[in-house]
Amino acid sequence: AYRRQLAQKLGRRELPLGVRYHVFADPPGPKTGNGGSTLHVLRCLEDLYGDKWTSFLVLLIHSGGYSQRLPNASALGKIFTALPFGDPVYQMLELKLAMYIDFPSHMKPGILITCSDDIELYSTEVTETIMFDKPGFTALAHPSDLTVGTTHGVFVLDPSSFSGKGGLEYTSCHRFLHKPDVETMRQCGAVCTRGSCSQLSTSGDHSDSETDLERVYTDSIFYIDHNTAKQLLTFYKQLGTLCCEIDAYGDFLQALGPGATEDYTKNTSNVTKEESQLAEVRQKLYSLLKGTTLNVILLNNSKFYHIGTTQEYLFHFTSDSKLKFELGLLPVAFSIFSDKAETPDQSASIIQSVLEPGCFIGPGSVIEYSRIGPEVSVGKRSIISGSYINLKVDIPSDCFLSSLSIKIKGQVKYVSMVFSVEDNLKKSVKFLSDIRSLQFFGASLLECLDLWGVKVSDQLFSSENTGLGLWTARIFPVCSTLSESVRMSLKMLNSVQRMSAFKLNSFNLLSVEEMLTYKDVEDMLKFRKQIYDEIHLQRQKEKSDL
Repeated sequence: AYRRQLAQKLGRRELPLGVRYHVFADPPGPKTGNGGSTLHVLRCLEDLYGDKWTSFLVLLIHSGGYSQRLPNASALGKIFTALPFGDPVYQMLELKLAMYIDFPSHMKPGILITCSDDIELYSTEVTETIMFDKPGFTALAHPSDLTVGTTHGVFVLDPSSFSGKGGLEYTSCHRFLHKPDVETMRQCGAVCTRGSCSQLSTSGDHSDSETDLERVYTDSIFYIDHNTAKQLLTFYKQLGTLCCEIDAYGDFLQALGPGATEDYTKNTSNVTKEESQLAEVRQKLYSLLKGTTLNVILLNNSKFYHIGTTQEYLFHFTSDSKLKFELGLLPVAFSIFSDKAETPDQSASIIQSVLEPGCFIGPGSVIEYSRIGPEVSVGKRSIISGSYINLKVDIPSDCFLSSLSIKIKGQVKYVSMVFSVEDNLKKSVKFLSDIRSLQFFGASLLECLDLWGVKVSDQLFSSENTGLGLWTARIFPVCSTLSESVRMSLKMLNSVQRMSAFKLNSFNLLSVEEMLTYKDVEDMLKFRKQIYDEIHLQRQKEKSDL
């Protein structure tokens, strides 16, 4: 999916052409986390380029796993998430390259590491330059309130080494804390007040509180110089096979700075799955990196935004968010949107879609890569992605609907997943007897299964390893057309809302996990291309009419 989309973008000259682009999948076997992926990428670069790779400027973007909290990005990747601006629309990849456009000319050979679903916006004086040219690690730091600090990395800085004034300051980090609680931030001296950091501002859109004067500096992207990267690669080779998940942020950065201790190597509170090898690998990493400098670039006038969940996605794209204002996000981006298609206000977000006259889109909803028929009404705060809806239907508020093309036994079929935007697709239970605790659109999954005529058995879930949850529940019908798959999934949802039976016995049912296994990338991109071509043609016609 990644290689195909990159090729399309390069073919349309939407990306810089003088750059080498690579897509590296994790090695087969156990998940190794973004830390393991980073080490694997270093090895891949050496395999491809020999010693030459140590002279490269590398931007490494982690794909971000299965995207269970924003499933419309699961099939084709978070880095290809469409944004509501640009003609044609920008995706996260183009935005990343635009944000970092000044970095390479002030960067020594090394690796700049970032995620697929965050946005860093900053303002500096004309004379101030972000430079990645020091040995060891160098990280960007953003002033944030304390609640943001609990879900990010936090830098403990020497108060005498910075003023908090101006757009940019260079300092070094005494110690790095990974997702600390507020008490730990205070105990370790990470909290500063507006008095000592006079220009601190909140990160993202957070309301003022009684602790508004207090701030911490939180992490985003970081750089590893080529000598340190070589050390990490040597470590990876000596390790042999990595069988545990390590975190590029938590497990690399916590080993750095003069105040680092090895306590974190045994702390598994932020670990999704504890493996026997984890403490040992962390200990070895700590020994390797101990004493390495963590340089910090304080961006005093900056904002860090995360768009990795349905809630964040809806908030930033449709409300009066600061991000919407700062990036100039549009209510309608590269779409055919008739005056007779109704939206009650400017808060809906329409991205590369065709909306036929007569349809209604409720406030706070996002429509992307979709074709919406004339008799469709979409409620508030819903997400519709990759769908063709050509029937008379009222889609309820808070609905998440995303359609995928799949290929089974050489035949292209279609499946549409439907949930509430509030549903937790990451939640799982261990035993069938516990599935009543799983929620589907406000109802117990057990009640829903009864309405759909789906039996509770070991066959209901596609994977025992990842637990029993909405992600692995085989509940979505396979259909022969895209519009039919949407119709069936909306009937499922309607049966739950009305508490009336809609039997799925005659269908082949798949879980979201299986939909991704069988996904047909070519067919999904073909559907997007058809919409793109139609909009492009319409634009050209409008220009010639003028």
